[in-house]
Amino acid sequence: MELCRRSGVSGVLYSLSLLCVILDLQLDGVLGATRVEIEHHLEMGRKLLAAGQLAEALSHYHSAVEGDSKNYLTYYKRAAVFLAMGKSKSALPDLTKAIQLKPDFLAARLQRGNILLKQGNTQEAREDFESVVQRSSEHEEARDQLMRANELEELQEEAHAAYNQGDYGATISVLERVIEISPWDPESRELRAECYIRMGDPQKAIQDLTPTTRLRNDNRAAFLKLSLLHYSLGEHHESLNHIRECLKLDQDDKECFSHYKQVKKLSKQLDSAEELIQEERYQEAIDKYESVMKTEPSVSHYTNLAKERICFCLVKLKMAHEAIDVCSEAHQRDPRNTNVLRDRAEAYILNQEYEKAVEDYHEAKEFDSESNEIKEGLERAQKMLKLSRKRDYYKILGVGR
Repeated sequence: MELCRRSGVSGVLYSLSLLCVILDLQLDGVLGATRVEIEHHLEMGRKLLAAGQLAEALSHYHSAVEGDSKNYLTYYKRAAVFLAMGKSKSALPDLTKAIQLKPDFLAARLQRGNILLKQGNTQEAREDFESVVQRSSEHEEARDQLMRANELEELQEEAHAAYNQGDYGATISVLERVIEISPWDPESRELRAECYIRMGDPQKAIQDLTPTTRLRNDNRAAFLKLSLLHYSLGEHHESLNHIRECLKLDQDDKECFSHYKQVKKLSKQLDSAEELIQEERYQEAIDKYESVMKTEPSVSHYTNLAKERICFCLVKLKMAHEAIDVCSEAHQRDPRNTNVLRDRAEAYILNQEYEKAVEDYHEAKEFDSESNEIKEGLERAQKMLKLSRKRDYYKILGVGR
């Protein structure tokens, strides 16, 4: 019995030993294959990067990093691809990992410092540049960038001081240089946008805010502000697009959802009104534009637009007196609107007030001298005026033509 037990134990030990040998051999084979694959991925990444095939190169560097997470150069090379793709935020963690693996890797420190400087992070950028200079005192680029970091910090302080004093023009002037040094800094662009808003230039504010939606993660505040700015300018489709982007980030955002409901309702009314005009259902279009003015009574653009289009519809319905009244109100609200002048001229023609029609077409031509429609309308009004004067002349003389 004892002999059988010993024999069984020996058999088990032998089997385990054999299994370990087999696994060891298989593991060596896998590791060997992985090293070969890593070199292949690195070589393919290099070639594809040189050929400008960035997405494909990135895929190979991903595989190389997965295969060897201790190689500082692999992280550095992948960071280079991210930078070539314009994804600086993705490059930063790889550069940091490369530095952690090799603290004296100056190229990675310099590159990280450059990114941090462009992001406006002066303190962290300065630390990287100082670290490079400490290890290589004659490193010209690091010394230059260190000076730029110091300059940027001073300019940022100057810009905020000017803003707090209410000198928005000076703030904008300083921020031009700030943004030149740190184009990826959302805070500087947001501050300049606020200055433009306070100076009554929403278009320039929009230009500054738009890139911040990409520079800052989950920038719902920028999407909301962009939507409000477009809305105030009468650009309801753009406003709707931006507020939808806000809700994509957080569908429960109360401010964005509240504004979304308003923009959606107004935009739907405006689009519906224009569809009715295209279908020549002018009275229904008038009713719809009346609803527009009730939905948004505070933003003048929408009231101006509604008055302009109601003026147009009344002319189409040949309701001359009503058209003249509405068109005159629209003209008073927006004196340089050539559409209103054209439509009021047509209303005057319907009312046989040809001299006033000629005057409106003349005024419209001053604002838009290239419009064939206005030129043709003016010629027609002048002919009708001339003809009406001939009729009056014969009537005065009491003779037939």
